[in-house]
Amino acid sequence: MSDELHLDAVVALAQAMAVAPTLPAAAARAAAGARRALGGDFAAVSRWDRAGGRLRVLVNDGDLAPGEVPFPVDESYPVHDFPEITESSQPGSGCDSSTSVVSAPPAWVEHAGGAASDRSAALHRRGRTSCVVAPLVLDGRAWGELYVARGAGGAEFAHADAEFATVLAGVAAAGIAQHERLAEVRRLAFTDPLTGLGNRRAVDERLAEVLGGPRDESVVVSLVVCDVNGLKGVNDRYGHAAGDRLLERFGSLLSRCGAALPGSLAARLGGDEFCLLAVGPPADEVVRAAAELCARAVELTIGEGVACGVASTGDPIGRVRSGRRLLRLADAAQYRAKAARAAGPVVAGREIAALADAPRPPSGDRRRFRRR
Repeated sequence: MSDELHLDAVVALAQAMAVAPTLPAAAARAAAGARRALGGDFAAVSRWDRAGGRLRVLVNDGDLAPGEVPFPVDESYPVHDFPEITESSQPGSGCDSSTSVVSAPPAWVEHAGGAASDRSAALHRRGRTSCVVAPLVLDGRAWGELYVARGAGGAEFAHADAEFATVLAGVAAAGIAQHERLAEVRRLAFTDPLTGLGNRRAVDERLAEVLGGPRDESVVVSLVVCDVNGLKGVNDRYGHAAGDRLLERFGSLLSRCGAALPGSLAARLGGDEFCLLAVGPPADEVVRAAAELCARAVELTIGEGVACGVASTGDPIGRVRSGRRLLRLADAAQYRAKAARAAGPVVAGREIAALADAPRPPSGDRRRFRRR
């Protein structure tokens, strides 16, 4: 391939990566673009799962062998079978000696009839002649690999192909890094930094999604609003670091209790206020989870338990046309639980129905209702 064709292929790959809407789409475009640029019959992009010690295939592209699918659910291999992926982020491998910064190591070629290795055996087993493997390095760390192979009867890859694959891998890594950074920004935008739970924005968006327009009335939407009791006393007596520990511990407890409700969202609304949003489970299941939360909160070593209010479209609370309405009902129930020092949750529609609709909120809680 001429230098001009090489340049065209690199530009095409960069453009395709730039407009990919998601990380899986970016991986798919990296595989397809590299396969076409290198004249391969098959390509794959894999990611190194460091915690699991596995090389996980994100996408397969081109002529698939039996058992291969375009987007595998769990196609992975022990990373110790492919030590070069780990070595690519060690000093001395692709490392600039003047700066000690790890750069992308060069790609290499393997053949079906070459030295015994896991890759050579896989090539032979799947009827392929040779492959070129290019590590993907993001921010100086090995992230995964780009793999392109040719089928039986095709010409074997040469050293020049490996050099070009190194360039393509650099372009692909830059595109993947952009998606990784965007994913991190999105995660931070919807995450409470202290507890790691969702934040108010995450709750508002989820409520708008399930209640903001036409919906299936048979799908129950429930909201548990919690107020941690005694936070001010903990702050005054032990300091704000202790208060933060109380909030973190309660956040962990909320997450564990929410695990009993599939698909629920545990979040911190702000200050000492938390919530659990469940879509689907019956109201009684949500109330049971809230009751367990109240019981376990009392067992925390600091604090004075929690006041809990529940509002669910599965209860007689009238037509709920917005997330704000459900939030006001749950908040009103939580206020009643706090005022009564209730040991368990107060449930809108079972014990109160109209408190949130009162023309004036309770005198001791006007600031809270104004904020809602």
